[in-house]
Amino acid sequence: MNTLQHSIMYFCSMSESENNHSNRSQGDILKKLNIKKKKAPKERTFTEKPKTQVQAKQNIESAADKVELVATCMQNLENELAEELKVLGADKIKVQKRAVRFEGDLELLYKANIWLRTALKVLKPLFNFRAKSDDELYAQAKKIKWETVFTEDKTFSIDFAVHSEYFNHSQFAALRLKDAIVDYFREIGRNRPSVERDQPDVRIHLHINDNNVTLSLDSSGDPLFKRGYRRERLAAPINECLAAGLILKTGWKGEQDFLDPMCGSGTIAIEAALIASNIPPNLNRTHFAFESWNNYDQALLSKVLGEATEMFKPLKCKIFARDTNSQAIRATRVNISAANMRKHIILENEDFFKAKAPSEKGIIVMNPPYGERLNVSGDLVSFYEKIGSTLKHEYSGWSAWVITSEIDSFKNIGLKASKKIPMMNGKLECQFREYELFDGKLKEKKAK
Repeated sequence: MNTLQHSIMYFCSMSESENNHSNRSQGDILKKLNIKKKKAPKERTFTEKPKTQVQAKQNIESAADKVELVATCMQNLENELAEELKVLGADKIKVQKRAVRFEGDLELLYKANIWLRTALKVLKPLFNFRAKSDDELYAQAKKIKWETVFTEDKTFSIDFAVHSEYFNHSQFAALRLKDAIVDYFREIGRNRPSVERDQPDVRIHLHINDNNVTLSLDSSGDPLFKRGYRRERLAAPINECLAAGLILKTGWKGEQDFLDPMCGSGTIAIEAALIASNIPPNLNRTHFAFESWNNYDQALLSKVLGEATEMFKPLKCKIFARDTNSQAIRATRVNISAANMRKHIILENEDFFKAKAPSEKGIIVMNPPYGERLNVSGDLVSFYEKIGSTLKHEYSGWSAWVITSEIDSFKNIGLKASKKIPMMNGKLECQFREYELFDGKLKEKKAK
């Protein structure tokens, strides 16, 4: 998917298309961007010496310098992301809308990309200025000494997030920024750097809010929800960052058994296994955008990855993934294997409404079919009534969390929710509700 069409941006929630890897036709403006054919990413090795590069001032001066960084996220996952950054040792953490600002050094930048479960991107803001037109954007951007950011032998791409009445065409704003960069290099007597759509050396993020323009370097490359284990997918799979965020909101960290009774392609169960085992979600990623920066420190990244493997924890609970659909079971089995979680997850072809609870107590995180995934036998009312009845009669002693965009259907579950959390799943407004399950009536439980 084109980088300019597929932007993961702060202050902007993810759309369903961000999890769709299909190609789209290019518009006239995109054709002007001189986009090259996709190159396969280089496989990371730590035995070879770093290549000699032209020394240009880079976004982070040295490994010890602390700079401002921005981690972007989905709506209502800001607090979970901030807590993750706190654990990593980030300084001056500030929660914003669909983003968290913080300070850190080069090592923290590497750790953030590897460890953050709820972050979509980690950005390094470079320049900020004001503009009220595409021409003013071009003029201001052309004043920047771009050779201090990257050299002309590097390829680059631009993604964008534009929320402004002054800029009606987001792609054209990105095009004008591209023009400013290449024209700057030409005017200082350098060669014109090329635009590369899929695997650029440098990724520049354009963010416009009203007349405030921020240009950042993208340190992540592909969005961090692309963990690499999703080899098979069903209709509208839940985003990996959202799945991890939902689990973190429950407070579960592997202390008790875990069940996803409608597992689809297995994302929630896999993210649960990664959390319980303290395995970084992007440990096996083959490339990050920061590996093309002039100050890339191979030895430091090797150290961060090595330390991460030493922090694995043995699994102390059972994690169950169930589904009644044979295609879902097949997809989950493939994805579990790709995630190296075969020993961590118990996969069962079971009907939630007929099967017994796998253990006496535990936690359920359930993502029933809805929206694009809605294909249930019978009507929606009876489907959610059956969910409530099954939870009440078969899962006493458990805690159940349910996310759905069918907000009115919650009342058909027939149980009183102890927590109600608004969420977004792509463009769908959802709620994530907790039900504490027990024998008898609520009044009797409170009396005890």
